[in-house]
Amino acid sequence: MKIAISSVFLMVSIVLGAQTDQNIYDIIDAVSEERLKKDVQTLVDFGTRHTLSDTISKTRGIGAARRWIKSEFETISKDCNDCLEVFYQKDLVKKGENQRIVKDVMVVNVVAIQRGTKYPNRFIIMSGDIDSRVSDPNDFTSDAPGANDNATGMAGAIEAARVLSKYQFESSIIYVGLSGEEQGLFGGQGLAKYAKENNWDIIGVLNNDMIGNISGVDGVIDNRTFRIFSEPITTSETDPEALAKQARARRFYGGEVDGISRQLARFIYKTTKTYMPEMNPMLVYRLDRFGRGGHHRPFNDAGFAGIRIMEAHENYTQQHQDIRTENGIAYGDTFEHVNFPYCKKLTAVNAITMASLASAPPSPTEVSIGGIVQASAKLQWNNVEGAKGYKIYWRDTTSPTWYHSRYVEGVTEFTLEGIVIDNFFFGVAAVSADGHESVVVFPNSIMR
Repeated sequence: MKIAISSVFLMVSIVLGAQTDQNIYDIIDAVSEERLKKDVQTLVDFGTRHTLSDTISKTRGIGAARRWIKSEFETISKDCNDCLEVFYQKDLVKKGENQRIVKDVMVVNVVAIQRGTKYPNRFIIMSGDIDSRVSDPNDFTSDAPGANDNATGMAGAIEAARVLSKYQFESSIIYVGLSGEEQGLFGGQGLAKYAKENNWDIIGVLNNDMIGNISGVDGVIDNRTFRIFSEPITTSETDPEALAKQARARRFYGGEVDGISRQLARFIYKTTKTYMPEMNPMLVYRLDRFGRGGHHRPFNDAGFAGIRIMEAHENYTQQHQDIRTENGIAYGDTFEHVNFPYCKKLTAVNAITMASLASAPPSPTEVSIGGIVQASAKLQWNNVEGAKGYKIYWRDTTSPTWYHSRYVEGVTEFTLEGIVIDNFFFGVAAVSADGHESVVVFPNSIMR
């Protein structure tokens, strides 16, 4: 009888592990290449979207661009019975804040919130940058079409709103256009501060910055690979004693590559491989490209999980360049260089990630682990409202992704017999009745 029960349990575990949601496939199919192309063209046609550019003109500059973005969100909201809360979030940045702020400027973000039915104050955010630039970061009058950088990310956020607004989710989704990225990540700083002031519970931030180029300056052409940048540990802790305590814990128990942003990156990887197996998500264990930054960083600085999604192969002749031709090379971030089938794929990656997370229960907040000098590993976690069960994950210490798992129901602790704690890293995710999983949580306390 004991063998029969174990066999049934194993069968249930396999079925739940392989469970998929037809809505996610429908979301992939609903993302429109033509709409993305049209929106990128509209953004390019504003001439320049430099943060310091014209705000009065109806046809040129960042003011016209953000008004158009806001109107698009409002149109989407009308089509879904006012399901989006659309507003500007803005902060004044004074001249001299850094060398790229040569005059006082109001940095204005365009925010659209799709409230969750069960957790209205729990958010997954997709961002794109509104602003653009040329070679001189302080040149706010020359044409800076910013087609790939970053009209693609902005158009992706608008398209995700069009698609996902047709559905209802338990958690809230935010689609946002951030300004001031090229001048010093000011839009992200402003929204992260706003989130803290309003006590937003942020699951994660998906920063999309350049999602439309497949032809790299290295000569590689690749329309399936994309990068997910994530820093190892995300914390807003500033107390030296607390930081030292965390460092000591990581030294003995691990976790140096298991912060909340890294777990978010692994979630995107797993979701993509499940629903879009033709794609090749590339986990990059770094905050951003070497020595560079993006608009997820201010959220990381505030203690929120945040990652950057972008193309795998950049072309620097089309990035931060004056429009010109030199030695037979056409420089400039212009419309014709954007690959829209690829942009569609990466927009779909974002949409299915947000739909999956917004459909899942919250992650456990307390996960304990024990099993020192034993031939087993024991995990214990808090009960999560709305969770039908839980998935215990473990992986080799050198593995970038979660590899092994065991599904359990009706318990908040479990012992993995024969799994030696010394040889693996572990985590726990909450699972809904329809199989949607939360982000995995790495153990945050030890059982003796």
